[in-house]
Amino acid sequence: MSTKCGISIPQTFEQSEIDLELIRKFVIRAEALGYDSLWVQEQMISDAAILEPVALLTYVAALTSRVRLGTAVLLTAIRNPVELAKTLATVDQLSRGRLIVGVGIGGPTTPHEIFAVPRDQRGHRFVEGLKVMKALWTQPKASVSGDFWNFTDVPMEPKPAQKPHPPIWFGARTELGLKRAARLGNGWMGPGSSSSAEFVQHMELIRRLLDEAKRDPATFSISKRVYIAVDDNRARAEQRLRRWFGARYKFPDMAPRVSIFGSRAECVDKLGELIRAGAQQILLDPVFDHVEQMELLAAEVVPAI
Repeated sequence: MSTKCGISIPQTFEQSEIDLELIRKFVIRAEALGYDSLWVQEQMISDAAILEPVALLTYVAALTSRVRLGTAVLLTAIRNPVELAKTLATVDQLSRGRLIVGVGIGGPTTPHEIFAVPRDQRGHRFVEGLKVMKALWTQPKASVSGDFWNFTDVPMEPKPAQKPHPPIWFGARTELGLKRAARLGNGWMGPGSSSSAEFVQHMELIRRLLDEAKRDPATFSISKRVYIAVDDNRARAEQRLRRWFGARYKFPDMAPRVSIFGSRAECVDKLGELIRAGAQQILLDPVFDHVEQMELLAAEVVPAI
């Protein structure tokens, strides 16, 4: 593959019937096809059947040996960072250092109150939680002094396999979120809920913010999540995307605004725009006919971008 391309693991299922064989077949075949990475999302509260992301990655780690494993993204402000640090270090060890930790603060519909997190505290908790995890991952005996977590000389073993810790990629679309990414992260992933045009605008901003933070762009990864459907019948592809977006996000009109769909040539052209704008990696997210779309993308789209 000429461009680094990851692909999303089937994670959402209709009627709560979890197709374990589909997941197994999908991830094994994705690795054989040469995909760079496999990815999961997080949505704790939903009427759709969505598997918990870190547990799913642990299963996938046992089925694969080369492909990287990423979260896009974990909503770390609603999690306990001490527990999460232990869990993610375990996944990194079990996968022999293949984990990418994608993190985000969550959008306006994230029900922070269910997790006893006041909405006006989520930004502060998010940043402090990352500080806690990094301390536990890198210090022999970690000490943190903050507004939410305070502890001294706390050991946690094993550390992650990757040193100093797994790369942390931020999912963000606001200027504040992009500023956090440039200051604290190892990379940024443009969210699937943003359009290609918005990604181009965000790239201009992230370049400026990296410069202001005195970060070397060569050491900062840039990715873009893309909902995609390859189908010569463009109307049919849009209809199926609308149906999925309606079930998953309750917003079917978002589908044509943020997705890339249509013929092979059209998908290649649209993905090329993202790469020319600065995307070093593309996270492809086919939301139906998962195995068939994965095969089609690997054979006809990815080699051309």
